[in-house]
Amino acid sequence: MALEEITVLPPQDGEVLVRLVATGVCHSCLHRFDGSLTDARMPVILGDEGAGIVEEVGPGVTGLEPGDHVVISWAPGCGVCKECFKGRPARCRASSEPGCLVGNTTRFRKGDETIYHSGPSTFSPLIVVPSRAAIRISASVPLETATLVGCAVTTGAGAVLRTARVECGESVAVIGCGGVGLNSVIAANLAGAHPIVAIDPVQIKLDAAQRLGATATVLASGQDIAEAVRSATGGGADVVIVAVGNSLAIEQGVESLAPGGKCVVVGAPRSGEKISIDPHGLRGDERIVMGSSYGSCNPPLDFPMFIELYESGRLPLDQLVSRTYRLSEINEAFENLAEGKDLRGLVVFDKADL
Repeated sequence: MALEEITVLPPQDGEVLVRLVATGVCHSCLHRFDGSLTDARMPVILGDEGAGIVEEVGPGVTGLEPGDHVVISWAPGCGVCKECFKGRPARCRASSEPGCLVGNTTRFRKGDETIYHSGPSTFSPLIVVPSRAAIRISASVPLETATLVGCAVTTGAGAVLRTARVECGESVAVIGCGGVGLNSVIAANLAGAHPIVAIDPVQIKLDAAQRLGATATVLASGQDIAEAVRSATGGGADVVIVAVGNSLAIEQGVESLAPGGKCVVVGAPRSGEKISIDPHGLRGDERIVMGSSYGSCNPPLDFPMFIELYESGRLPLDQLVSRTYRLSEINEAFENLAEGKDLRGLVVFDKADL
């Protein structure tokens, strides 16, 4: 990625201009950065996790005004389709061209060149998004911390609380303990799950998972993950959260299930990959394999809930950020993400970035 000066056009009908305070370093952006996911339209500004302050509101915007503190949702939805009415904006299929806002236009320019969006494009310190994508929060909450709610918290905790609907006493295994997976561990603990098994090839992430509520850990290196999970849970997990973009991990997650268990696929494998699952294991043991996009959450309702849990001390988000970066260090941040060195990296903007 290159740092270049661009022009950010003013917000149009139903849009707001937001000055970001911070943005998260997410695996979904890494997959687009390294080519694992091929859905980005070039040239593009990446970034799908951020929080900041509203600078300007466009015509027709209600409920937001300059100075409001907001967390950015990468799934605002159209607000009027069937999926949006059901509270699932991540499943909205409103038609816009890839990389564009409503009306198939963008708000980024470099001279006469059009620069495309990838979600809200939070690696730009100034962004224009639909007003539905800017969820107002209390000004008392640190925006650097609130940034995590925009993706890692909602995706990871939502997969447990909303998609799988984990109940007290159910066993949960989490494969992949980055920012998303650690939030799944936290949410499993909140739900009263037991045991909670964390699986990752990096020991520092397993150590963090234990601090956040995991009752057992599995170092995913040279051993049968499914066998280890069955051993730790006494026969298989009721719920497995696959929070890593790896097809083999999905297959191992299904093999780790108890009869009647659910395997929730959160991570995004490389475009075009397939998985192989024994259908008799699904049929005979009534196992379920299900996807989870944005934790099956409805941001206008769930963002404030997660913020309240943080303020009450029940959602320890301050323990998730292992390092902060300047915007000029973003390539280093992604190298560290790829190598598993960070729990969650955070890019914090300063005035020099504007």
